[in-house]
Amino acid sequence: LTFPLLSVTLLVSFGSSMLYGYNLAVVNSPAEHIKAFYNATWSQRYGHGLASGPLTLLYALTVSIFALGGLVGSLLVGVLVEQCGRNGALSRSALLVLLAGGFMGFSRELESPEMVIIGRSITGLHSGGCCLGCAQPFPHGSNLRGFLGLMPTLFICLGVFSAQVLGLPELLGKDRFWPLFLSMVVVPASLQLLLLHCFPESPRYLLIERNDICGATKALHRFLGTPDVQDVIEEMKEEQRSLSSMEMVSVWQLLRDRSVRWQTLSVVVVNAGMQLSGIDAIWFYTNTIFENAGIPVSEIPYTTMGTGAIEIIAGLIGCLTIERVGRRPLIIIGFCAMGVCSAGITVSLLLQAALPWMRYVSVACVVGIIAGFCMGPAGVPFLMTAELFTQSHRPAAYIVGGSLNWLCNFTVGFIFPFLQMSAGAFCYLVFCGVCLLVALYVYLIIPETKNKTFMEISHIFA
Repeated sequence: LTFPLLSVTLLVSFGSSMLYGYNLAVVNSPAEHIKAFYNATWSQRYGHGLASGPLTLLYALTVSIFALGGLVGSLLVGVLVEQCGRNGALSRSALLVLLAGGFMGFSRELESPEMVIIGRSITGLHSGGCCLGCAQPFPHGSNLRGFLGLMPTLFICLGVFSAQVLGLPELLGKDRFWPLFLSMVVVPASLQLLLLHCFPESPRYLLIERNDICGATKALHRFLGTPDVQDVIEEMKEEQRSLSSMEMVSVWQLLRDRSVRWQTLSVVVVNAGMQLSGIDAIWFYTNTIFENAGIPVSEIPYTTMGTGAIEIIAGLIGCLTIERVGRRPLIIIGFCAMGVCSAGITVSLLLQAALPWMRYVSVACVVGIIAGFCMGPAGVPFLMTAELFTQSHRPAAYIVGGSLNWLCNFTVGFIFPFLQMSAGAFCYLVFCGVCLLVALYVYLIIPETKNKTFMEISHIFA
């Protein structure tokens, strides 16, 4: 990969992933302010406030509707890319985020909780489309395949950290600033629009999908930084001929295909386990978790920001080590660390009344969950989905994995507050069980995919 092409890959991924990470964490700090706004608006409309249960339900919907938007976006992205191209699809998606920022930014002025919920769902549409729309497997044997596959995870960590920093009381963490805090999603969206405006359309899309050889040649001149691109054009033409004779597999055909049964099951397990591990509960409700652990309220925003900094370091470690260590060890170690730390949170919450210092064990366990997730489970499932299937099966596999990912994201975000109220400290044992079972499945079933072709991987599964 030349430097211009590598730069484009990372810059386009940067805006989308930063926005996704920001949306994961942005509802954490202003949670009480948003609930107070919902309660006051309800009281003005109907003459009485919301009870605790309905208020929790409304706020949980606000948090989790982002994932439902992501599910819809992931299902629509194929049609949008086919009609508008990758550049066009990403640009139109970023414009939607500007609209969402307006909804959330003016929601309090217009006394409309519905505008917050609609804005969150629109940002989910963008994230769902970008996560799959930008996903492209790199050639087998490329020593950058694992590194570039995990770079979006690092950018997501940066987005989460940005939300945690802006949520500090000294910045946008005050009650009067929460609409502005939510509407800051327009900043990475605007950055993405500016970057996309500077770059031409994907050469591969222009030649293979549109048969525009002239446009693809011009785009390659800019991306590769060299006047001689004929060899690359010939390679893409060969790929075009190969794809034209290839029958793409539908989702239903993929699920019925016995030859890739274990690969499909593996995609289901790692993508569902990625979200059911409880990481979204940690990101969505970090302040609540720390408050229940007994951390002083004045210290919680800074403790949360500290976890975000460690999260970035863990993501960077994953990016730098994946090609040396491999995919399988990173995902096994990550899930095991998350499982042990989830059990640790339960133990620390049960013992903190007798041992006050156990509250710091809770913080350490939260850090361990986030670090374990960012080192492997955050990005490896998407990378493995590309490496376990041929081109004919890969789009259907992405749809299966992406849909499960967003559905489980919604499930955890919606039910966690109620699970916490009903099960107390024991709710984290559910996540512990999921993490350890997924780690065991990967250890027993999924082979290492680093530097292996599909045929080699298929032979190992067989």
